[in-house]
Amino acid sequence: MKRHLQRHRSMLAQLAIGAILGVLFLHPLTTLVFYFEFNDMLVKPSANAWSFLANRLQVSTFQELVPMSAVFAVLGAGLGLVIFLYNRVIETEQRRVRWLEHELNAHLPSLIATGENERLEFKSTLRWNLREKRSDKALEKVIVKSLAGLMNHRGGSLIIGVSDAGETLGINADCQTLKHKNADGFERALMDLVRSALGAHACALIHCQFPLIDETPVCWLVVEQAKTPVFVQDGNVARYMVRTGNSTRELDAREVHAHLAQRGPNATS
Repeated sequence: MKRHLQRHRSMLAQLAIGAILGVLFLHPLTTLVFYFEFNDMLVKPSANAWSFLANRLQVSTFQELVPMSAVFAVLGAGLGLVIFLYNRVIETEQRRVRWLEHELNAHLPSLIATGENERLEFKSTLRWNLREKRSDKALEKVIVKSLAGLMNHRGGSLIIGVSDAGETLGINADCQTLKHKNADGFERALMDLVRSALGAHACALIHCQFPLIDETPVCWLVVEQAKTPVFVQDGNVARYMVRTGNSTRELDAREVHAHLAQRGPNATS
């Protein structure tokens, strides 16, 4: 609430400054442009731009000056609003970059040692079924649901190749099921999966890297919070997942409505 009030005051201040500058600078500037364009066509041309401007201010009636000043005040306020919105975009991007830097600078073993929470989840594999020793596409659905849950909450990290207990398993078994059996092939398969299940826009919210833990590669996904709801396309059904505590669950229609109302429009971390 306090941040919203400060933002509202900042916008009003920017509008007021823009309106003042519009009257003090845009109005005289337009008059000078008129002088350079049409002075030679006037019945009594002015000797120079400044005398023309002074003459205009002297001979113009109150009824002429006020409406023109109001027009330029509106133009200036509009320019001030554009500058305010541009600054908002820059500030949002700066917060996003700072958040990503904070996430990526975390020491991975220490992060894993903290255990799963509302912004950190572990998955043993992407598609390799450890019990049945085979590729299992059903496991991929669990991954995309987890990613959607983080996007619809506050963002966070999903680490593939680490068990729920924090044991490092690696992604080598997953890589052997891929056409390109390396980290690049893993990332490509993962992004194809995200694109298919969550939409192409969701790929931009995922930042993928492959650090080594005791010489074993894992996949560390830093996931940004989505500004708009992300749904998991499961056949003909669109599912809304959200991270709650240290688990990810699907919300029903009423819960989705309440969750979106709580987040507010274009919520960010």
